[in-house]
Amino acid sequence: MLRPIADTFNPQDYPDLLVGLTSPDDAAVWRLDDERAIILTTDFFTPVVDDAYDYGAIAAANSLSDVYAMGGKPFLALNVAALPPDLPSEIGSEIMRGGADKAKEAGVVIAGGHTVRDKEPKYGLVVVGFVDPKLTLSKSGIRPGDRLVLTKPLGFGVTTTALKRQQAAPEDVAEVVGWMKKLNKVAGQLASELGLRGGTDITGYSLLGHGWEMASASGVGLRLEFERIPFVSCARKYADLFTFPGGAYDNREFFNRHLKFDPRLSEAQQMLLFDPQTSGGLLLAVPPEKLDRFRQRAAELNQPVWEIGEAFAGDHIEVE
Repeated sequence: MLRPIADTFNPQDYPDLLVGLTSPDDAAVWRLDDERAIILTTDFFTPVVDDAYDYGAIAAANSLSDVYAMGGKPFLALNVAALPPDLPSEIGSEIMRGGADKAKEAGVVIAGGHTVRDKEPKYGLVVVGFVDPKLTLSKSGIRPGDRLVLTKPLGFGVTTTALKRQQAAPEDVAEVVGWMKKLNKVAGQLASELGLRGGTDITGYSLLGHGWEMASASGVGLRLEFERIPFVSCARKYADLFTFPGGAYDNREFFNRHLKFDPRLSEAQQMLLFDPQTSGGLLLAVPPEKLDRFRQRAAELNQPVWEIGEAFAGDHIEVE
């Protein structure tokens, strides 16, 4: 669908467009000068939870994440919303309040936006941020030997789909909501402080889908250790019930040809790695010589991190 547009804007005609349609990265990056670049992104989606305030906060955290995934700091945002005409106004207000509170937590000003009518609610943000062009994170920044670190557990999609099917326990929903509302601000700060070059956030394409985007863009293979990959406490329970969203099966169909699974992993375990995440964590490539300092600094910042594998000279993803 996007191929005709890619040819419309020749990168050679826009030398200050550092990241655009020709790369699979999380946001557009435009160079202002040698020390500053603008990051621009947008994201919005339908409700993933029942509580309107939580939905707004999760959608905002998810939108802001793309700036953090590029190594930047967001500072300005616009609301993007589609609301049914018969939706009670107090519900729409709670969605907006959730988004506003999360933006304020991030140090971001929401300065306006645009709303249209639609049959199903949709909400998110347009976000603008700054980054030093020399410190931009990208999906092409991994090198063989880099250690792969994840900053949030997985299992959001399989749990929220269980909620939609009225199969999720309230305490499980609360756990997942807490993680989805958590900003990637500190994780992004950690990546910038350590001068990391390879990173992305884990969202709709799942760990394996976004992992493959990084591997392909960097010309490397990835080796993941299943038992080191973090999951929310309820993820395997709902995986056994196969409450996976449709996107998990789409991800498996599209990315499976690039993967090699240990035959001891069950189908449910494999599907957890195809599970789409909303407002997931960052996947960062940490050079071995920086790993000890990375862990130390993460502990100082109270940022959870899990080392889940490494990059190697290859052309596929192995899951052991």
